[in-house]
Amino acid sequence: MINRGVLSLRTGGEIATITGPIINPDNLKIEGFYCTDRFGGGQLILLTQDIRDHIGQGFVVNDHEVLADPAELVRLKPILDLQFSLIGKSVVTVSKNRVGKVSDYAVEDSSMTVQKLYVSQSLIKSFSGGQLSIDRNQIVEITDRKIVIQDLLKTEKSALPAASPAS
Repeated sequence: MINRGVLSLRTGGEIATITGPIINPDNLKIEGFYCTDRFGGGQLILLTQDIRDHIGQGFVVNDHEVLADPAELVRLKPILDLQFSLIGKSVVTVSKNRVGKVSDYAVEDSSMTVQKLYVSQSLIKSFSGGQLSIDRNQIVEITDRKIVIQDLLKTEKSALPAASPAS
């Protein structure tokens, strides 16, 4: 979503560029996007409710007036002050086992909620397991420094009795 354009239906052209998402850590909903204004160059905010459509070039909005100055968005101020970011956040299990760090995430387009977290593991673990996909229903808690998930299921090798020759 970063570096995608914000396109105006009224002018038919690009009016801003997305620079980052504004994520509410309480419900993992993308409330809006930070944008760089094409005309003034300042930082503005595009609220998700003002997005009319998603196309290959970016997000379609009615006009430039939907982009708001951060100081005008009083209800969003507590979330803006958090400056919450998922990328790079540590992921641990309830039993305090370190899983890795968030490297990417998947968003459901219609509700703009984060559905999956993609977690990069340490170099040693990545040889055996690669990247993990964590569903949102596995998340137990989100703090400033980490994301706590349910314990991962591990396939344990069962000790089978040695095979005896058939008689």
